[in-house]
Amino acid sequence: MRFAIYFCPPPEDALARRAAAWLGRDAFADQMLPPVAAGPLSASEVAFHTAAARRYGFHATLKAPFRLADGETEASLRAALDAFAARTEPPVIERLALKQIDGFFALVPGGATPALDALAGAVVEHFERFRAPMTEADIERRNPDALGPRELHNLHQWGYPYVFESFRFHMTLTGRVAGVEADRVRAAIEEYFAPMIGAPLEIGTLALFAEPDSGGPFGVRSIHAMTQLPHRKSA
Repeated sequence: MRFAIYFCPPPEDALARRAAAWLGRDAFADQMLPPVAAGPLSASEVAFHTAAARRYGFHATLKAPFRLADGETEASLRAALDAFAARTEPPVIERLALKQIDGFFALVPGGATPALDALAGAVVEHFERFRAPMTEADIERRNPDALGPRELHNLHQWGYPYVFESFRFHMTLTGRVAGVEADRVRAAIEEYFAPMIGAPLEIGTLALFAEPDSGGPFGVRSIHAMTQLPHRKSA
């Protein structure tokens, strides 16, 4: 079994519900949902373009999937997440935007997010003790020959190439889309997610996801609310 620490909105959140319907899968209930049509795309076309993202559920990666280190358990990981979240102030994305990254579409921050970047780095470091060393197969799965020096160093040290300076917060909505089809997919996403694009988003929860079987779907095991109040300056 592999675990991952992601951000995803809580299940009752409008973005979570809309994204689950778009992907055709609710990661909270581990339940497939009927495909939806959007903009110029038919329901079957949306299902085709979301197939790669569907397995993981709607999320943004903070600490990439890992196997538990010796001596650690799911219970100890959940307890550490509770403690970490309780003392963490939730950052806010002022404006969500849509972007195509390496061919796939994702919701991303519309501007700089230093507080969110700091949170992601803190999650990577704080929960490193829970991560078992990567196997050679794990490393090869990340296609190390295609990585730059910094990303390759991150992969070997932290188990994931895109951390710290290489981190880019994104919530994936599709697989890779090329050519003229990308324009149609963009139009469908812009219409379907119109209430969310351009709106703020509080990063108020950490979610523990798990992949019980290799290559199987990831599901939400627990949600941990970040509850630390902002620091107030004294007069």
